[in-house]
Amino acid sequence: MERVADCYGAAARLQTDFKLFLSFDMTSIPGETAEDIELLCSYIKQFGRHRNQLLYDGKVLVSTFAGNQCKFGTSSLNKAWAAVKAQLQRIVPIHLVPAFFIDPTSYPSLSSVEGIFHWNGGWPIHLTAESPREDIHLPKLDTDKHHLRHLQGRTYMAAVSPWFFTHYGPDSWNKNWVYRGDDWLLVRRWEYLLANRKDIDIVQVISWNDYGESHYIGPIKGAQPNSQAWVDGFPHEAWLRLNAYYARAFKEGRYPAIENDTVFAWARPHPKGVHAPDSVPKPRDWELTEDVFWVVVLATAPADVWLWSADGARRHRYDVRPGVTKLGCPLIPGGGMHVDMVREGVVVASCHPESFRFEETPKVYNFNAFVAESQ
Repeated sequence: MERVADCYGAAARLQTDFKLFLSFDMTSIPGETAEDIELLCSYIKQFGRHRNQLLYDGKVLVSTFAGNQCKFGTSSLNKAWAAVKAQLQRIVPIHLVPAFFIDPTSYPSLSSVEGIFHWNGGWPIHLTAESPREDIHLPKLDTDKHHLRHLQGRTYMAAVSPWFFTHYGPDSWNKNWVYRGDDWLLVRRWEYLLANRKDIDIVQVISWNDYGESHYIGPIKGAQPNSQAWVDGFPHEAWLRLNAYYARAFKEGRYPAIENDTVFAWARPHPKGVHAPDSVPKPRDWELTEDVFWVVVLATAPADVWLWSADGARRHRYDVRPGVTKLGCPLIPGGGMHVDMVREGVVVASCHPESFRFEETPKVYNFNAFVAESQ
């Protein structure tokens, strides 16, 4: 409760129209008995009328992570959340858009909700190491279609995310896998959502600060002192600024003009096939990854872009047009990420992160991304 109060307090101090909404993690919050609803009510009582509370259709927006396993003393999922919403609405009007992990064909039976958040839509989670190579490269990011088909016009919240890697052993959370984030996941997902904007009401970015799953876009400064080893030294804030371009495009219904030449680049810190003396095994589906650094160029005018990984290595040259261009370059052990954007013989943007090195002999497995931006 205190950390939520900190967030609402910080939003109030901004003195802007910045809004927040509550999303209850129902894998941690109890949902077995009718009495468990009171905890949810306590949050709505404290924050439902806050001036920085996000309203949707004039009602307090409430979401969840999971909750399909919670029955709150009732006999069905629909009755459970009807009971929750009835109690919440004694406090304020509620617009409930949960992330239930259920078959979308059951959505028509859920009269208790105003919509659905498709949490897993941000990643190509259907891929495995056994998937055909043609499915792995540039995988489809369109699972929203199945959810929209059964939602019958109710509110649809889509997910977008830049990455996913988690590396907890059996003695901890026992989470150790990757989703394929290659192929410019953040950008390609936004492009899909923009192309289907008429069907999508809200987009949620997963996430601001989930360091344990490596999809944070906020600063790592201020993270917990015992934050995961795969987070320390791996900034993602450049993704936050790249995300802002697409968030604005979604809000306004058109891509904004590019005012500054900018280069974004990201990569994993070691070859995917190496062996590390790590107490936790290599993550599941590591085979889905590629030893490539991924580049997104925002150009104000035509330019030449040069990519290379190490001194003396082959330099790849590309002609780019005004707008957004997606590029990639093979990584070389011991090398790094190098990008120069040149126009009329002058370097107008460059990205050479000095603290990144593609390590040939890592001590632990790390499939997180180091994300950089031209200065």
